[in-house]
Amino acid sequence: MTKNTSRYPQRVRNELRFRELTVLRVERVSAGFQRIVLGGDALDGFSSHGFDDHTKVFFPEPGCHFVPPVVTDEGIVWADGVRPLSRDYTPLYDEARHELALDFYMHDGGVASTWAMNAGEGDKLTIGGPRGSLVVPEDYAYQVYVCDESGMPALRRRLESLSRLAVRPNVTALVSVQDAAYQDYLAHLDGFTIEWFIGHDAQVVNERLSRLAVSTDDYYIWITGEGKVVKNLSARFETEAFDPQRVRAAAYWHQRKAAD
Repeated sequence: MTKNTSRYPQRVRNELRFRELTVLRVERVSAGFQRIVLGGDALDGFSSHGFDDHTKVFFPEPGCHFVPPVVTDEGIVWADGVRPLSRDYTPLYDEARHELALDFYMHDGGVASTWAMNAGEGDKLTIGGPRGSLVVPEDYAYQVYVCDESGMPALRRRLESLSRLAVRPNVTALVSVQDAAYQDYLAHLDGFTIEWFIGHDAQVVNERLSRLAVSTDDYYIWITGEGKVVKNLSARFETEAFDPQRVRAAAYWHQRKAAD
């Protein structure tokens, strides 16, 4: 099979900056997602070119102020004190409004979702990056996207971008969620085949994936979610029939082992 390398996804490096931003609005955009809209002068120069970019978000303990680190020629210089917990989130940047939205999947026990549930206008939040982007061409004729709740913001960003194309590609998205109510997060997107799998049964998703007739001429495949699930789902594309440059498998999170 001849490979057209000119249409491979391209990696772009961004200037690494840490920004302390201000919460402008808090919006419940779905049964399962809380949106935090951020702004401020520190957002100047923000850049995110890839639909599944990751911005690192820092969550200090309640009542504690986190001083963002400084990037120098020698590396990252951290201020004294305990570094807060951090998580990676998909940046949803609105250039026209100069606002950055982060959509938090709401679930019990999560440090990020707990912060998002209690966030209010005027609160501060520090982010870092994205450090780099993978820019994926939008005009692949056939595109497959597989994710759970953790990948839905990236999928939403991608599909919203594809919906603006004059000629839309053939897109199939397989989305595994815990609750059927979460489907409302993508309800505004028309013209795409979105199949829902309720209850996080990875085997059912795998069986459906095996029945997809993926064109080996002009395609892109994106699989994200829990680490072991991603590894199992992507194994079928690790053959000579598929170009690894056009198959992206990325673990967005890892299932913690139960305590003994």
